[in-house]
Amino acid sequence: MTATIVLVIVVLGLIALVAFGITAFNSLRRLDVKAQEALGGIDVQLTRRADLVPNLVNSVKGYAAHEKSVFEDVTAARTGVAQAAQSGTVEEKAQAQGRLDRAIGDVLAVAENYPDLKASANFLQLQDQLADTENQLAFARQYYNDATATLNQRVVTIPWMFFAGPAGVAKRPFYQAPEGQQAPPQVQF
Repeated sequence: MTATIVLVIVVLGLIALVAFGITAFNSLRRLDVKAQEALGGIDVQLTRRADLVPNLVNSVKGYAAHEKSVFEDVTAARTGVAQAAQSGTVEEKAQAQGRLDRAIGDVLAVAENYPDLKASANFLQLQDQLADTENQLAFARQYYNDATATLNQRVVTIPWMFFAGPAGVAKRPFYQAPEGQQAPPQVQF
């Protein structure tokens, strides 16, 4: 009878260990998926902002046709954001965002020289949409960093760290704006 009790305890212990392993594996995978989803949210907002830029550029173009290099920089920056959103690392996304920030700032600086443009309803609406997108982008970056912090804490603590490898989960980098780009471009009219 004693051997049977020991066997039952061992079997129950193994079942509990396997159940914990499955729970740990699934928990880590869920956190990884949440962080990936959060990174996708940044991509959505970067793409939204990049899609607003041609409208902004077209509004300004009519007033400032001689500012060709500014518009070429914007086009190149938009292309970089699109490429980074599709297949870039977190750092590449941040760099592409920084380049687009600078390009938007240049377009807005050109717009400063044209009072009629600054009073245009279309331009003002685009300005509002851009400001809204900047707020949503800031929220998306914060959401990603929160999800990444939760995942990274789990991946480096016992007992979860023993399941990180089998679950295919590793620490993720935080989203950090490139140097000089920690704040969105200032839009003042």
